[in-house]
Amino acid sequence: MSWTSSEIVSVFIFLLPGFVAAAVFYSFTAHPKPNEFGQVVQALIFTMIGQIIAVIIQLLMTAFGAQAPWHTSLEIIVPTLSAVAVALIAAYLSNKDLTHKAFRLIGLTRETANPAWYSSFANNDDCYVVLHLKDGRRLYGWAEDWPSHPGQGHFRITEAFWMENDNPAPHYENRREIYAIIVDVNDVETVEFIKPSDSE
Repeated sequence: MSWTSSEIVSVFIFLLPGFVAAAVFYSFTAHPKPNEFGQVVQALIFTMIGQIIAVIIQLLMTAFGAQAPWHTSLEIIVPTLSAVAVALIAAYLSNKDLTHKAFRLIGLTRETANPAWYSSFANNDDCYVVLHLKDGRRLYGWAEDWPSHPGQGHFRITEAFWMENDNPAPHYENRREIYAIIVDVNDVETVEFIKPSDSE
């Protein structure tokens, strides 16, 4: 089946709200983007939700006696804004793990909304970390920023200092403190999360 260029443009315009919404969703979450087919499916889902909301808005306007006509440009603007709003809500629910948390409570799943790597840092954002580097060194500090995925990105560690091999616990007296240090995630072998004590 061969498509004309006008048909391809029409399909793209129809799916535009979904593509914009999907881009917004992935900009605010740690989820990896799916392949091309998956992106089209997600765009279609967001588009349909946006179209449904647009129809509801149009019906409400008619029911309340709105005099302004439904302009042709609104057929793109309203579904796009609606789909983006849905994407922002979905990103919030995903980042807070609210939907999966509710499903875990009723025993429907044991999964989290985000990858295990990201969830570990998000759920321990009140902890200090110890980065065990592949060369044997250990860096203690506060993870100000961390990579969304374990295979790429950098840590930014503040209040940082190197732990001596003969000193398994961090001591705050007479330490040489570094304000901040950037560490490539590929140089890290293990990450420990340390709850701060009241004395700190």
